[in-house]
Amino acid sequence: MVDRDSRQLSVRHQCRLLAVNRNRLDPAKAQCAREDLETCAEIDRIHLEDPSFGSRRIRQILGREHNIHVSRDRVRRLMRHMGITAIYRGPRTSMAGKGSEHVVFPYLLRQRTIERPDQVWCGDITYLPAGRSFAYLTAVMDWHSRAVLSWKVSNTLDTGFCLEALDEAVRKTGRTPEIFNTDQGCQYTSRFWRGKLERLGVKISMDGRGCWMDNVFIERLWRSVKYEEVYLRDYGDLHELEHHLERWFERYNHWRPHQALGYARPWEIYRPTTRRKTVA
Repeated sequence: MVDRDSRQLSVRHQCRLLAVNRNRLDPAKAQCAREDLETCAEIDRIHLEDPSFGSRRIRQILGREHNIHVSRDRVRRLMRHMGITAIYRGPRTSMAGKGSEHVVFPYLLRQRTIERPDQVWCGDITYLPAGRSFAYLTAVMDWHSRAVLSWKVSNTLDTGFCLEALDEAVRKTGRTPEIFNTDQGCQYTSRFWRGKLERLGVKISMDGRGCWMDNVFIERLWRSVKYEEVYLRDYGDLHELEHHLERWFERYNHWRPHQALGYARPWEIYRPTTRRKTVA
């Protein structure tokens, strides 16, 4: 019933009307060639090891250590496709103009002590290789407890699945944070994201441009989920990826001891009276 070529309704809108999860649809034609997907996977690993590397250095490492010889333009194109950029401190040469749909907010967490759950939530997006395809993962995390309150996977890099993750976190916990911190990605500066948080009465905080340490806890989460789960498996499709991620996040919240929490489990800190679920 879903018409991918419709000019009146987007696929996401059609799925919402039909009450169908868009990720359950038959996969569309691959947006990347097989060799591009393999190159993306290696670029993701290199970026995770050192996020300060730009397209020049990544191209050199691909050729020297992985025998993948590609042009810098191709590396740059794939990095844009994955939504990653080199992280470094540079001058603030571009500011959002008045009346712009995308608005950047100041960073509110500097020199602030985070001492209780729901004081600060944070969100981010990362690229994941998935067999012959790829996916984007977003998560909502509580800063104090490091608990992952919700997560969503999508094959498109849009604001919709970020809003779905936020809605699920609010529904699942029955709470809202005082502050929500993100980077300056277009998904989070859009009027849809801002409007949602403003309606919930949540203060908006955004990392400084190029300051990955401003949202360091969720950056560490991406490192853990990739090295402990994603890079160890070869997923056949998005359904299989979602299944394994569900198990990993369940174990992360309710079973895996966290060193920064005195080896307590994140959900014990976030909701001490909640009984741990059994992980199959």
